[in-house]
Amino acid sequence: MWAEFLRAPNRYIAETWRELLFAEGVSVRLIPDPERAAEGDFAPVLLYVPDSKTHVAREILRKV
Repeated sequence: MWAEFLRAPNRYIAETWRELLFAEGVSVRLIPDPERAAEGDFAPVLLYVPDSKTHVAREILRKV
């Protein structure tokens, strides 16, 4: 299963977080906020990580 981990204000910032987490071995799914998906790349984006990797992702953010 996947758990919501972070909410990014737009796709550019979400892609940056995804690259950082992926470089550390954490898979990430990006899902545009369903309520504001019509805004395209400027819509908030939800980052999901596997349930088993949430503690790893939190530790990576803590170090940044």
